[in-house]
Amino acid sequence: MNSKSIRTLKNIGGQRYRECYGMFYDNFTVGDIYEHWPGRTVTEADCYWQTHLHANPHPLHFDDDFASTTEFGQVVVSSLVTLPLVHSMSVAATSVNAIANLGWEHIRLSAPVYVGDTLCAETEVVEKRISSSRPGHGIVKVLTRGYKKDDVLVITFERSFLIAQSTAQGD
Repeated sequence: MNSKSIRTLKNIGGQRYRECYGMFYDNFTVGDIYEHWPGRTVTEADCYWQTHLHANPHPLHFDDDFASTTEFGQVVVSSLVTLPLVHSMSVAATSVNAIANLGWEHIRLSAPVYVGDTLCAETEVVEKRISSSRPGHGIVKVLTRGYKKDDVLVITFERSFLIAQSTAQGD
């Protein structure tokens, strides 16, 4: 696997292959930016089901009549929907091989998201270090940015995760 490969095939015998993807600690370089593809269009079901799942009772997120009387003029997608949608776009490229997600920091919401908006995301590697408590592992910190059409920034957050140092750990 080359240092920036996200998706590879591993021969597991004869003409049989297993799809492998993601990176390990050694593959990350501070300053690299990964554009995540494809984007994700927010559906009405995303908005309503997730809002109720998170027990958010604010009518701005599910009551069309109420939302039409606000400055937004329509239902606004809850940030508890936006965060996981944007986060999920980044996992395959960054942390699918992680041992543990260590947390999110500095979550910032900069523009409203509406049903029908298509979100896209990019992630920048901002820091990495060898773990002092887990030999053969490192901690990577990334900054993920979520955008909607016309490059309108809607969310940013930093996330850290524990990950093995090389692919040899995952074979």
